[in-house]
Amino acid sequence: MDGKRLEYKGEAALKEIERLTRNADKVQEDILKEILERNRETEYLSKFMDKSGSPKEFKQCVPVITYKDIQPYIRRIANGEDSSLITGHPITEMLCSSGTSAGEPKMMPSIAEDLDRRTFLYNLTMPIMNQLHTLYHIYIFSLHYFTFT
Repeated sequence: MDGKRLEYKGEAALKEIERLTRNADKVQEDILKEILERNRETEYLSKFMDKSGSPKEFKQCVPVITYKDIQPYIRRIANGEDSSLITGHPITEMLCSSGTSAGEPKMMPSIAEDLDRRTFLYNLTMPIMNQLHTLYHIYIFSLHYFTFT
């Protein structure tokens, strides 16, 4: 993902989606390496891994978790402890879910880079949504045209 270039429009956005999905396994591996490099010294990851922080070690040693598993760390951060419990970057905001799926809202720590990522994804998906919107209107028009002619 090109985090520095956030404003893909039209055809450029579609080409970027193609580029990213063409080598999805490589892109995911690179992103995992970046995440581990930045976060390998956090309290959470230190419980499972040594300081090398390799993707292989991560896959072998760090368990799949649920929100409840990480919730104590999030609460500690919400209560004022340092964000280095779970991330190598400062937490800039705490997002809160609606709580509709489990009945209880969940706090989600966010770093500055997350806003860039959300913007990037929004800018990539809008051209697709616009195409779908156009196709929908063509479909509705054709139904109307052939029904009443």
